[in-house]
Amino acid sequence: MKKMKFKLSLLICVAVFFVPCSSAMAATYLSLGTGGVTGVYYPLGGAIANIITNKIDGYNCTAESTGGAVENVMLISKNNIDIGFVDATSAYNAQNKLGSFADEDVKNLRGVVSIYLEAVQIVTLDSALKVIPDLRNKRVAVGSPGSGTETMAKDIFALYGMDYNDINEDFLGFGDASAGLKDNTVDAAFIWAGVPTSGIMELGTQHKVSILNFSDEMVEKLKEFRPFCVPMKITKQHYSSLQEEVKTIAIPATLQCRANLPDEFVYNFLTALFDNLDVIAGAHVRGGDLSLATALDGMEKIELHPGAVKFYKEKGLLK
Repeated sequence: MKKMKFKLSLLICVAVFFVPCSSAMAATYLSLGTGGVTGVYYPLGGAIANIITNKIDGYNCTAESTGGAVENVMLISKNNIDIGFVDATSAYNAQNKLGSFADEDVKNLRGVVSIYLEAVQIVTLDSALKVIPDLRNKRVAVGSPGSGTETMAKDIFALYGMDYNDINEDFLGFGDASAGLKDNTVDAAFIWAGVPTSGIMELGTQHKVSILNFSDEMVEKLKEFRPFCVPMKITKQHYSSLQEEVKTIAIPATLQCRANLPDEFVYNFLTALFDNLDVIAGAHVRGGDLSLATALDGMEKIELHPGAVKFYKEKGLLK
């Protein structure tokens, strides 16, 4: 009987000893919002999620396909995802109740890092369409409803004194719009993504592709209310099927996170990210744009996460 009591006591002690250990080893699961599967966010998000899972102890991360920048802001705001790809303008607008976020109260968004430039590409298979005014009375895919792409489309039409009354708008993401271009049910489609974009490359395997051009004057006008815009050329080096070189505008694609992510995690995440640049570059050609030199591009007016502030101060990028 004494031996049985001793064994029982020993088992209880062992159980008590191991419970805290198993609890301490439980991983924290994080969700990273990307975009459509044919865009740039998705492959880069998968690579970044793998870095978090494999390089940061105690964390597992999964990349999720979403509606893109605007949806990612709202998902972060409501704690439905932890990290997300967001263009710099949407991040700024969200924190200042502007544009698509004029009626929203987004207080849970913090900047982490700028990844690469996203170009506004208005794609068509009709070489007669050269500039925005040529889209009057045409069938135009303007992006998913409420997306960052659709918001940009509205801004660009306004720049030329146009609105949806001047076109036949269709609220399609680029996957569906690409099919519409092939089937001749859409004349042009807005896509806002890193160059080259896989969807445009795929379209170019069967067709000659044209992208609408922006004049220097219009780029400067757009920068007045999109202060993060930079001019960008798209050439046949980007798309072999491109009819002719064009100038467009681009805005940095950034990673944003929820404000209450632990400072230590965000600091460790940035450390792991810049220690594994080869992984990011291998996921998509635009991943090769990530560098410390451009890590804060477009983030000047966006509130950074404290863990990011600590990282950038140590790197000499912030005072």
